Amino acid sequence: MSQLAQKVPVLAGRLLAEAKPRLNTFLKYAKVELTPPTPADIPQIRAGIGRLLSGAKNGNWKNVTVRDGFVNSLIAIEIWCWFYVGECIGKRHIVGYDV
Repeated sequence: MSQLAQKVPVLAGRLLAEAKPRLNTFLKYAKVELTPPTPADIPQIRAGIGRLLSGAKNGNWKNVTVRDGFVNSLIAIEIWCWFYVGECIGKRHIVGYDV
């Protein structure tokens, strides 16, 4: 039992040393990706939507690689699934609304 007690601080130190760089990377991306849009971001959002619509009209979607199309499909599926998860949370039931 005393050998285990001696190894705990060493293992805890290793765990912290391994986790610190990964946590820093997570926090770096979380600070950028998980913040809500600010009023300063609205022109960029409008420009992005405009580029998306003009690209759809011009047929730019035909020039998408298979990999990009697959990634875009996965993103659309993820958004669709999160919509349904939000619906289930909002109505507090998995099936139907409580009327």
